[in-house]
Amino acid sequence: MKRSKQNLLVVLAFAGVLIIGASSAISQRRAPAQAKPMVKPIIFAVLNDGQLLEPIAYVENGKLSEPVNGSDETSVIEKFNAAYYGPKATYRLIFGGANGGTVTVNSADAGVECGPNLARVTTSSTKAELKGKLMALATNAPAGKGTFGVRRRPTWPERNEVDALVRAEFAKNNVEVKKLDYHNLTALDVNGDKKAELVGSFWVENDMKSRTLLFFVAERGTDGKLTIAHSDLRTIKEDEVMNGEITSLDEGVYHELLLDVFDYDRDGIAEVFTYVQAFEGASFNAYKRIGGKWTKVYEFSNYHCGF
Repeated sequence: MKRSKQNLLVVLAFAGVLIIGASSAISQRRAPAQAKPMVKPIIFAVLNDGQLLEPIAYVENGKLSEPVNGSDETSVIEKFNAAYYGPKATYRLIFGGANGGTVTVNSADAGVECGPNLARVTTSSTKAELKGKLMALATNAPAGKGTFGVRRRPTWPERNEVDALVRAEFAKNNVEVKKLDYHNLTALDVNGDKKAELVGSFWVENDMKSRTLLFFVAERGTDGKLTIAHSDLRTIKEDEVMNGEITSLDEGVYHELLLDVFDYDRDGIAEVFTYVQAFEGASFNAYKRIGGKWTKVYEFSNYHCGF
């Protein structure tokens, strides 16, 4: 009888060990995984010959909103970088409003003095060789519903039409054109109607100490004539330039330049995204065709570092 009780105690002790072990195993299996940073759809600018990624805007419910800024707290930037610049994070390259390749993140550092919310990347594309002022967009947002993919140089007839329009625009604003210069002029198709919209950044040298800059969107009407549908003309004097050198504008500083087009709200008409280089950062704009007019619907300035 005494031996039976001893055996029973041994069995019960062994069973207790099994139960504790099983409970521990279940507990380990049920341990919650570390939460991954939430990733919203986002649009980036692809800059520096396709080697740099800079955030422009989050996309939510067909609207654009500001992403993390380079002036934000380091902890905020670190969370953003962890969510969007993880090892080998990849985004679709947008060229002509359509998928044109891939952009793969190589590195990012929230602790750098200039551009903590930027990433060094590798761009792969069979459609475009990004260089200088030929830039693009990158995104993880859903593709638009329209037919896109057109991005080309203007034909000579288109170029001649644009030259006449631009000269008239300067004359309308009492700006004498001795020599007409431009940084880029691009033909696009924002709605798949096979009628090219032309986006350009032109400028004239007023004198040794000032320049007048013109950014515009031109489109062809039902009568077949090309007209400027949106324009922004600004005269800048040398004492308004941060480094005190007006010739910096001749290289592209302060000019509004095309990045690309993308139908972020998926209504079948692509929006125009632009980039403005400054001395302490960069500005980004988005234009949407509303009621037959091009309207600026978004702007964001990203701080890099002090001049």
